[in-house]
Amino acid sequence: MNKSMSYKIFSTFNIVFMGLLLVICLYPFLYMFALSFSSTNAVLAGKVFLYPIEFHLGTYKTIFEYPNFFIAYRNTIFYTVVGTFISLLMMISFAYPLSKTWLKGRNIVMKFVIFSMFFSGGLIPNFLIVSWLGLTDTVFAMLLPFAISQFNLIILMNFVKNLPGSIEEAAIIDGMSYFGILIKIIVPLSKPAIATISLYTAVFFWNDWFYGMIYMSSAQRYPVMLFLRNIMSGASIRGAASGSGSEDKTTIYATLKSGAIILTTVPIIILYPFLQRYFITGLTLGSVKG
Repeated sequence: MNKSMSYKIFSTFNIVFMGLLLVICLYPFLYMFALSFSSTNAVLAGKVFLYPIEFHLGTYKTIFEYPNFFIAYRNTIFYTVVGTFISLLMMISFAYPLSKTWLKGRNIVMKFVIFSMFFSGGLIPNFLIVSWLGLTDTVFAMLLPFAISQFNLIILMNFVKNLPGSIEEAAIIDGMSYFGILIKIIVPLSKPAIATISLYTAVFFWNDWFYGMIYMSSAQRYPVMLFLRNIMSGASIRGAASGSGSEDKTTIYATLKSGAIILTTVPIIILYPFLQRYFITGLTLGSVKG
């Protein structure tokens, strides 16, 4: 089919614009990658741009030798996996009954959900509640307060509400309970939406450092992003940098920070392609109706 000139211009503009956007997004990551694998002398000389110069693994060796790095990494993996599981369990259990328009009290509950999405008690009241429950400096302080995201809950609820009601009616006629319907029918059919909110939730837990700093007093329970934050502030690697002799400390901080950034961002980047095929479907189908 012959394409009009305006369509060709529009397509060319889109390709150029998306290409520039891709370069803008990739450049910082590629620069950090090149910096982390380059020698200190090359960084000092300003030779590093998009690929490593004088390739070496000294940056990663220094990070791996830091005593708390693998502990923080293990903590983050635990918080992400367990936190995502708890969040999905609670949101699926919450979204399914809220998808029933005939459920008594549903509208009142939905008003509370929407209200709490825009207004919260604030940081200090949340901290006081966590403290009063005795959760501070425990793994539960990183898991339970963030178990339900109102935005993700609404996405999942709307997705379930858009599923054909005839399937559920047939299951009820066959004698299946609502719990059985949820486990055997609703959950399998809701894989796109579940994958979408799983990615959202996993990214939140993986990237979180602020609440770890607030709720955790023991460094043994810090998430890896808090470890990265300490590296960026220069506090955690001061001892390693002090033995560098004549090398510039600022440069050593930069290479160590770049290595830590690569180590903490690569896992979540690797996870995304496995969920990408569900991502757009779950997001669009789950937000058609309010």
